[in-house]
Amino acid sequence: MKKPIESFLVNKKTTIKQAMKQMTEIGQKSLFVVDQKRRLLGSLSDGDVRKWIINGGSIREKITRIYNKKPRYAKKNFELEDIKKLMLKLVISAVPVVNENNEIESIQIWEDVFANKFSMQNKPLDIQVVIMAGGKGTRLDPFTTILPKSLIPIHGKPIIELIMDWFNSYGISEFFVSINHKARMIKSYFEDSNNKYKISYIEEDRPLGTAGSLRLIKNKVENQFLVTNCDIILKADCAEIIQSHKNNGYDMTLIVSCRHYKVPYGVCEIENGGVLRHINEKPEYDLLVNTGVYVMNKELLDIIPKNVIFNMNDLVNRAMKKGFKVGVFPISEDSWIDIGQWEEYHKATEKLRIC
Repeated sequence: MKKPIESFLVNKKTTIKQAMKQMTEIGQKSLFVVDQKRRLLGSLSDGDVRKWIINGGSIREKITRIYNKKPRYAKKNFELEDIKKLMLKLVISAVPVVNENNEIESIQIWEDVFANKFSMQNKPLDIQVVIMAGGKGTRLDPFTTILPKSLIPIHGKPIIELIMDWFNSYGISEFFVSINHKARMIKSYFEDSNNKYKISYIEEDRPLGTAGSLRLIKNKVENQFLVTNCDIILKADCAEIIQSHKNNGYDMTLIVSCRHYKVPYGVCEIENGGVLRHINEKPEYDLLVNTGVYVMNKELLDIIPKNVIFNMNDLVNRAMKKGFKVGVFPISEDSWIDIGQWEEYHKATEKLRIC
């Protein structure tokens, strides 16, 4: 196993936020809770974390609130076939191996057990992706006075191609690209490059907002499809996102990032025209922030009005008012790379350099 055992281990005092960050750093969906002698106490999966967040739990809480106290494990004289059967039956990506004192001696992970013969997502995802690339990208001035935002390079590749490459790692190769501002440059780039993707363009005669142009593909998409802004890169499991959308019967899923904010000032609460009721010194908040990536059912396209500016928040609100089921899929803060403004662009180049 390439990753050291320690990278999979946490203690009971670890916060949920710290555990999420650790999962992202090692690229795995499971961690194992141990005591000071590295004896196995439990396991924690990304699914455990997601259920906690969806039910309103704080990521500042300790993992003792959510970890599984009866983890699956193998003895040190294990048979590899038994590990394979356990992983396939429970769809788990890692199994700890313990000695007679219940101390973890090794961790068997999916990639090693199956020798990379097939991934946990063993077939390509059959879904189309819409990339919204029609905006002016004013937050990235002065770059976007010359280039469209989607063609701004990171380590030799434009953002839009990095997005396509990530989706393609799940077998997705069909893309719709919504274009308006500097549309010719975007089309020229893909015409001149050795492009391996099937790309269709949604061309707006005039700006239609962040959701208005979606109506133009009503007769071109299948029942479900993905939508993403052209300045967002995720480090999350796309197959799991889509499966969650289907399992929960959602008509629309927003991929949201868990963000922790601390206000560096005392926040005043007032009443009766200015009477101070309470001052909250340097409050902290855990928020679910919309990343700009969505899974959508085709039926939602019918509620988008024709030829008017209509933004994604308008679509979400209208969908809920009309009784569509809208849900969220939480990911960690470190699983979301936003390149839409200068400060975030520089952070993203560093994150992707490390990746």
